[in-house]
Amino acid sequence: MPAIKTKMREDAVQRVLARILRPFVRLSLATGLAFPAFAAVLRRVYIDVAEKEFALPGKQQTDSRISLLTGIHRKDVSKLRVGELPLPDLPPPVSRTSRIIARWLADVRYCSEDGLPKALRRTGENGEASFESLVEDVTRDLRPRAVLDEWLDRGIATLDHEDRVHLSSTAIVPETDDGVKEHFFTRNIHDHAAAAVHNLVSADLPFFERAVHYNNISPALARKLDEISKAEAMDLLVRLNRIANEEVRADKGGEARWITGIFVFREEYPVSSPSVADDNRQDDR
Repeated sequence: MPAIKTKMREDAVQRVLARILRPFVRLSLATGLAFPAFAAVLRRVYIDVAEKEFALPGKQQTDSRISLLTGIHRKDVSKLRVGELPLPDLPPPVSRTSRIIARWLADVRYCSEDGLPKALRRTGENGEASFESLVEDVTRDLRPRAVLDEWLDRGIATLDHEDRVHLSSTAIVPETDDGVKEHFFTRNIHDHAAAAVHNLVSADLPFFERAVHYNNISPALARKLDEISKAEAMDLLVRLNRIANEEVRADKGGEARWITGIFVFREEYPVSSPSVADDNRQDDR
């Protein structure tokens, strides 16, 4: 069971959840997932978390104790505990396409000092960096020519008049395929929420989680800050990707996982909206 550093009042937890669940309810309604189906998913997650994360040391987690923890009837607990939760803890691994692009943007053999992808010859000689060596650095299961043909067809890469391969600027933005969007949505939201919950309830060292927030500013200023923050954030992510790419080659490997993510959000609301905080409040939390 996690080491709890503080206990929030139940009414406070309800207020917090009422706020943070709104986007997920919006997602559910927008995709046709009605409340009974949402509640069924939530019931399974309650049981799964209680079973795996709130067991007493050295004791087997029982249906009765899970029922006591969750408030779900013991018969329902017994029925729903059969087998694994049919929702993966993490989405499927990132595609090899994404891994190849990440290498192209991180490895100094394939990108410039500012993280811009170089134009690559199809094949190279004597260890020269090429599209072929790029693909083979990531996987030996795919033929570079087959990858290139697919990328050209999908617009991920282009060829110039010298027959060099260029990474399309649109490829740097996450793919629009629903499966890919689902992967990043699930991973990023889960990990951000996990870090925030850890900081709220755990006695262990907190994860870094900060934001800069201004209310009651003009839409023009909001758009300006939006563009600056996206550019600065991308620079940071490209730099971190390069460092990780260089270090991982000598890393012995293990069970650890690391992620850094940045989000930018902007909205416009009526001045009389009750959700608006004090004038021009700046919050670096």
